[in-house]
Amino acid sequence: MKSNTIAMRALDVLKKAVNMKPAPRRVGLPDDSIFEFWMTPLTLAERAKAQKLAKSDDNTDFALHLLASKAKDENGTPMFHQGDLPELRNSLPASVVEALMLQLLGGEDDEEENEELDMKSAADTTVERSGASDSAGGSGKTRKNTR
Repeated sequence: MKSNTIAMRALDVLKKAVNMKPAPRRVGLPDDSIFEFWMTPLTLAERAKAQKLAKSDDNTDFALHLLASKAKDENGTPMFHQGDLPELRNSLPASVVEALMLQLLGGEDDEEENEELDMKSAADTTVERSGASDSAGGSGKTRKNTR
């Protein structure tokens, strides 16, 4: 019993140390606007569910299922549905969809740190990550990039 108590304390320490609240993520689009979505940190259970839904070892299918389940507007409403996956795959440039997927799979940034990632695409798409303290709102709204 004693080891169970120690394990619970360790789990409580870990849970207290992380922030599971939704945080905004931003992706620069080819027209210089910004696409914003909100997501909570990825759990192992969510990753396993997306892998199961993908029904293959294809990383793109996995990431698209993850996008459909994790990307939400600022009110917590899903921005994509499973039925959107074929259109995401076929109707948008790979650089745009990959930028969204990178935001899902990328690590967490410090709140003060904003990092840009050059996607090295013909569209010169940039990805920005934002900490939870950012007050910019929007449910999938696009804004002009001020850079």
